[in-house]
Amino acid sequence: MKSSDIFPEYILGHPKGQQRKGNAPNKESPKPRPPDSIRDRIPYYGRLPKYSGPYEVGVIDLEVPVREPRHFSNIKRNHRHALVLETVLVTIYYPAHLDSASDERIRKARSQHNARPTWLARPRHLTAKGYAKFATLPEWPTMVWFMMTTMLTKLPAYRNARIAEHWPEINEQWHNRKTNSTAGPMPALGPKQPKFPLILFSHGMGGTKTAYSSICGEFASRGFMVCAVEHRDGSGPRSLVNYNPHDSLRRVESESAAQKKHGKSTKATRSYDMIDFLFPQHDKWDTSPDHEVDHELRDAQIKLRVAEVDEAYYLMTEICAGRGNELKDYNLRKKGMPGASSLGLDGVDFLAWRDRLHCDNVTMLGHSFGSATTIDMLRSSTKYHYITQGIVYDIWGQPVRDPTPEQHINVPLLGINSEAFMYWDANFNVAKEVCEESKDAGYPAWLMTVRGTVHISQSDFCILYPRIASGVMKTTIDPVRAIDVNIDASLDFLDRTLHFNGEEDEHQAFRRNLPEKKFLDLDLVKEMPTEHKPDPKWTAVRLKVKHEGRKKLQPHAREKYWERLKKMGEEEVWVHMAPGKVAAPDAENEEQEVEQNPENAE
Repeated sequence: MKSSDIFPEYILGHPKGQQRKGNAPNKESPKPRPPDSIRDRIPYYGRLPKYSGPYEVGVIDLEVPVREPRHFSNIKRNHRHALVLETVLVTIYYPAHLDSASDERIRKARSQHNARPTWLARPRHLTAKGYAKFATLPEWPTMVWFMMTTMLTKLPAYRNARIAEHWPEINEQWHNRKTNSTAGPMPALGPKQPKFPLILFSHGMGGTKTAYSSICGEFASRGFMVCAVEHRDGSGPRSLVNYNPHDSLRRVESESAAQKKHGKSTKATRSYDMIDFLFPQHDKWDTSPDHEVDHELRDAQIKLRVAEVDEAYYLMTEICAGRGNELKDYNLRKKGMPGASSLGLDGVDFLAWRDRLHCDNVTMLGHSFGSATTIDMLRSSTKYHYITQGIVYDIWGQPVRDPTPEQHINVPLLGINSEAFMYWDANFNVAKEVCEESKDAGYPAWLMTVRGTVHISQSDFCILYPRIASGVMKTTIDPVRAIDVNIDASLDFLDRTLHFNGEEDEHQAFRRNLPEKKFLDLDLVKEMPTEHKPDPKWTAVRLKVKHEGRKKLQPHAREKYWERLKKMGEEEVWVHMAPGKVAAPDAENEEQEVEQNPENAE
């Protein structure tokens, strides 16, 4: 039996017995995103493009106490436990109401410059100092740098907007529109209001709940509810943890540490704790190739991260069950609280969110260290049964442990690498192994690489700092186009693997706006590429561009490069693994269907 016969047609993307068609574009421009305001037209200043989907996007910040505050490991810094779970902080990205842009409350907030959240977390000067510590740079020059580049940057989303009640337009209806303020037709026999699938997002090293706003917002604009967790495990640049007013482990430890330092009882002088990036004690660069990872620290961080994601999921189930307004009473990001907007949760009515999201068949999505977190959760499918598929962006493989008979991946999986990380052999082997782990369990899995990208191409950083991305890190792809490719491949994957019962499966808003190009259907790459492989000292950090000096003198060099690839029949992505396909070992190295038993289907 052919392995391609094991999977249904909606997984394979083509009728059984036929070859898949490699119909992804050779090179396309980013999708149209007209500027949203004057702020978005300022030249040479960091700005985020408007989302390309048919929905406007709303955002809500929530910080609530967890059900069971606790420590993770005995790792300490300054006489205090370094890894403590006390509150969970999330930003929820969601499809916004049809009239969000003209809503009177939002217009009033716009006049007070509060309608759209800032990209740099508040207080912005503290976050800038946190990035300085993370990058081991002096504080004041770093603050000046952020002031000159992204201190005023805002997300193209509306704070506390009402949740969407309308169905989106169908793909060809909205594709060329400059506005998202038009509703599409309701299903003839379906519900009046769409119900949105849930994505849980875990950021990587140096990330925050808004550092991947382009990815999270794009999913929301297509009809997903995205809950982005800000981890307090010391992997972010800086995060403020507001003390639980009733019982705070962090406050107690802070006062105890002060007493040890000063020899007398000392009350905490502030209502929050500040979590900075946590460097390993023995090798602060353990994230780099050829360095030994600090497994004690990274294992403990993953455990904390998983617990935070699970708490975030519980929070979303409470909102879906109609108890969201009760959570507002526990919210620690109210007006006047550290890190909070002056709007707090003004105007948010969580009763309108009741039964508006799917809390089953949840997608777990992560980048870098967040991908390692994702793999850990996917391997615990019995405990986290609500997660039914996973997406890993540019996985950092060093902290990923080997699977066990009790803990292994039992869900569909999509892995998308950057080209820079693809050249890190040890890390790429982990990316392949986790996808093979899913395939060996009988589930569809894909692994691909987006050409011309580096590790931060799936975050907002390449969009905000495109000259650094191309000039220093040697990216060759347009940074917004890189986001488009990741989103399109992810939507194709979710269309094939994310399913609900009965009519709910058919009536999903995101299925009205699926990309026409199917990256998952491309043929497997014939051999490992080496086109931009850097010198060993730059492995995983940057790419190598031949004749770089000469190309810098040529106008539109990047566009000419992609046009040349198009003429050669080259694609924007390399596909390394797909259901029912392996690279053939013969001289021509053509891809062949594999004859094998269903139990051993790849």
